[in-house]
Amino acid sequence: MSGTSPGLQPPADAVKPVRHPDAPAPGELLGAHYGQCFGCGGDQPHGLHLQARAGEGVSITAEFTVQPAHQGAPGLAHGGVLATALDETLGSLNWLLRTIAVTGRLETDFLRPVPVGTTLHLEAEVTAVAGRKIYSTATGRIGGPDGPVAVRADALFIEVKIDHFVDHGRAEEIRAAMDDPDQVRRTRAFEVNP
Repeated sequence: MSGTSPGLQPPADAVKPVRHPDAPAPGELLGAHYGQCFGCGGDQPHGLHLQARAGEGVSITAEFTVQPAHQGAPGLAHGGVLATALDETLGSLNWLLRTIAVTGRLETDFLRPVPVGTTLHLEAEVTAVAGRKIYSTATGRIGGPDGPVAVRADALFIEVKIDHFVDHGRAEEIRAAMDDPDQVRRTRAFEVNP
């Protein structure tokens, strides 16, 4: 991404990311990390319902279709919704590292308008890891996975402990997520950005 700020440049001692051995296999649908998540949750009537799949290495692909509830200017996706789609996609990368992390910084470029009814095809990958810092990049294309780039972003995620969510989230939602009998869903509820 051109013009990336210095805060999104990995330091000289950063290392190449390593996919966790228990990460979902390439092509596997990641599913929602939490039903109420605006980005990926199925329980949000106006959410993005973003569908992400594990890719090779530490990468994923994702899609979402812009609905009328997602528009800003008449007939066009709201920029904040597009930034949310990028953030959700980038945050899902942490599942491949099996690291609990939150968004520290997100820098987004809007290159083309995205009309309502358009499916945004997203690709994201982790580019470097330095201690608790995870550096990643994403693009969103229209007209197909090889179509023109409409949006792109670079991000910095910060690894946190589960206490981050327990200390700052609403008690009833935290309790419900922690009491979920499905271990994968329980784990996924706390693996992505707040």
